[in-house]
Amino acid sequence: MRCAPGCAAEARNLESLGFDFVIAQGGEAGGHRGSYLCDPYQALTGTLALVRVVVNAVRLPVVAAGGIMDGAGIAAVLALGAQAAQLGTAFIPCPESGASQIHKETLLALHEDASAVTEKFSGKPARGVVNRFMREMSYHDAAQLAFPAQNSVTGKLRAAAAKAGNADFVAMWAGQGLALSRALPAAELIARLETETVEAIRRTTAFVKE
Repeated sequence: MRCAPGCAAEARNLESLGFDFVIAQGGEAGGHRGSYLCDPYQALTGTLALVRVVVNAVRLPVVAAGGIMDGAGIAAVLALGAQAAQLGTAFIPCPESGASQIHKETLLALHEDASAVTEKFSGKPARGVVNRFMREMSYHDAAQLAFPAQNSVTGKLRAAAAKAGNADFVAMWAGQGLALSRALPAAELIARLETETVEAIRRTTAFVKE
């Protein structure tokens, strides 16, 4: 079993429950927050800091997640003690991805972080690309239903907007590393990630030897 804690307390609790490994989900991560003991808005520690805290808090293998988009990011979390890295946003633009075309195109067009955490789409905190829906719902401090009711209420709007290619009302979940998105087939992306990771580790090793 595995789960994605956003703080050390959750990681320790999961270890006590007999989980096989934990995913340290940093605040940069796209999509819904995995926190359940900590307030999701108080559990937004960055991935690099969180990985070290969780690695020191438990004896379980730790998988790092959040803002990791290339081999350099993978090498960084491995150096911090993670056993592996979990990438999500990096695979959204892949042709094999089930994301809407407007979601893919939006990620590839962005050149810097344009994400925020919102509850307005689903009723639960989730990080995605800021669009008209998120801005206006936040600006007017609009009320929302609890999950999954809110998710159901906005579902038809999101589906219609995606079909029409209108990014204003689509929930485009994405992490803070979205500007590093690449339009590659999944197999090619994985191959590049492997090459980049090895190269990053070699550069670090060479630097240390010098």
